[in-house]
Amino acid sequence: MKPNVLMTRLLPAALVEQLREHCNLLGPIEALDGSGLPAGAESVEVLLTMSSLPTERALIDALPQLKLVCCYGSGIEFVDTAYLRQKGITLTNAAGTNAASVAEFTLGLMLASNRQIITSDRFLRSGQWLGNSVLRYPLVSGLQGKRLGIYGLGEIGMQIALRAQAFGMEIGYHSRSRKTAAYHYCEDIAQLAEWADILVLAARGTPENYHVADETVLRLLGKEGCLINIARGMLVDENALCSALEQGELAGAALDVYEFEPEISARLLAAPNTILTPHVAANTFSAQHAQQQRMLENVIRYFSGRPLVGSCG
Repeated sequence: MKPNVLMTRLLPAALVEQLREHCNLLGPIEALDGSGLPAGAESVEVLLTMSSLPTERALIDALPQLKLVCCYGSGIEFVDTAYLRQKGITLTNAAGTNAASVAEFTLGLMLASNRQIITSDRFLRSGQWLGNSVLRYPLVSGLQGKRLGIYGLGEIGMQIALRAQAFGMEIGYHSRSRKTAAYHYCEDIAQLAEWADILVLAARGTPENYHVADETVLRLLGKEGCLINIARGMLVDENALCSALEQGELAGAALDVYEFEPEISARLLAAPNTILTPHVAANTFSAQHAQQQRMLENVIRYFSGRPLVGSCG
């Protein structure tokens, strides 16, 4: 008899089909508070959830046999990790599986913002191009020689740094631990922002990182600076960001994540010199396939008694 496994939300069809070869897949569920669980949930040892969904005490307590929580994605900020540890429940995620895709997208945001690719497209479509854009369109500085500050030099941050080097950029960083990489190290994000021309946020959405890009950091980044966020929306004080953009105290910002997504404030939507994308940095075939295979592999490993991959709690 196949073991019961519960998914909080409907997973990709290909993954669901593969999982059903190894387990009896229950769910998805409507509530995340432990109410309305399907029959068989009392014997569930594995919970499959999304990194953007709350996985809190009420749901954990409603699954008395729970031993493993698998997150689809790299984030774990909405999981009550302390409570899982208290109960001896293992947590895994898909860290690293989307690093290359997110890094690619980050460079795309940097190029689009710094080289004004989107506004150039609008310039042409509006009929303003009369054959010599050099005379009609402002010059930009480009990426070569720019200082790129990366806040969070984990797997994604390192992939960003490697790609940025190919553009002739100087790399600086701040991370929880000092790395062996020969990049300029800054003691904190304030020092990093003051040093950098472009500041990329690539750190986890932890309580310590809440609004870490605040008014002070944005002011230190300066009038010629640009902020890129591909981490989590909670890292940015959006009111401070909007003020900096509105007052010309920041050259631009490119965001793929937002504090209350999918809700985006009208003020942010109206802010000048911004590029806003709908949390799609990891939306490549390779990244999604790798995330699905990580979850599938951990389910198989768990029920066969083998060590798990990507255990983070």
